[in-house]
Amino acid sequence: MMPGNPWAGNDAAHNNHCHQRWITQRHRDTADPGYREAWYDEQCGGCRFWIPLCGELGDDYGACTNPASRFDGRVRFEHDGCGAFANRDDGSFG
Repeated sequence: MMPGNPWAGNDAAHNNHCHQRWITQRHRDTADPGYREAWYDEQCGGCRFWIPLCGELGDDYGACTNPASRFDGRVRFEHDGCGAFANRDDGSFG
């Protein structure tokens, strides 16, 4: 790391600990038998209000910036979702 550059969180042990803590806060779990088929197309990573984190954590996590979502301002797993999902104009994910 160059002096003066912010730490990007690229430490496997740190990121694994974050994932273990944060994954328990999912609103929707794709492994849940009650998971609806339509929700696969409405995951956080495809929402226009989901902003990925920088560094390796940004591969799976981002911040919700949707003022209509109860998760606004919180870190969310890209495969989570909520009822305030909004499609991206370009159809991208992640």
